[in-house]
Amino acid sequence: MRILIAQPKREQELEQLEHEILHHPDTDIIVFPEGYFKEEKRERICSLAHQYNLYVVAGYKDHNDKDRAFIVNRAGELILERAKTPEKERLYSPSKVVDRDVKIAYLLCREVFLGLEGLDQAQSVDLIFNPIGVGMFSEEQFSDWTNEAKQIAITQKALVIGVSHADGSYRNCGYSIPIAYCFDEKGEEVFSAKNDTRTRILDTETRKTWILDHSLI
Repeated sequence: MRILIAQPKREQELEQLEHEILHHPDTDIIVFPEGYFKEEKRERICSLAHQYNLYVVAGYKDHNDKDRAFIVNRAGELILERAKTPEKERLYSPSKVVDRDVKIAYLLCREVFLGLEGLDQAQSVDLIFNPIGVGMFSEEQFSDWTNEAKQIAITQKALVIGVSHADGSYRNCGYSIPIAYCFDEKGEEVFSAKNDTRTRILDTETRKTWILDHSLI
């Protein structure tokens, strides 16, 4: 399975998503960050997924500007959709979904810090996605975040893949480290990117990663 992990700039349309779909037709799953699109674009993304026979994993903003989880399958069917878990609450469900032979778990942004206790270990998965809104506000946060993802990968025996937008900053603090990462079932780094917003394609069978010669900004 080939997974494309992109770090777009924030936008009102879907130009960057459509660009990646059109230029990489052999992709099985496309992963975009938290809050990449607005609720009114859901139907369009479902149509693209069906047309190009791929999964789209991302996050979107609802009409109240709240973040929600989103996965659509190859048939254009919405297979996972829910609100983002508020701070200090248990991880919302559903956070795992099985679609045909694809077993996926989903942690929206800071839900990664709820993953060790909140993801049901009895239900195995192959892939865990962590769409993130904007990048890290410090090196310490980057370390904390990726260490948490690494432990989840080991506990769940699954690939864990995360990605943020290329632009923006936490609460508009003016500082941001865009990130993308992947850890395998042993917690070993498949790739880890800081301030490198190039698109990546991962082959889940060979664990080979291609870094494309472009970013979306």
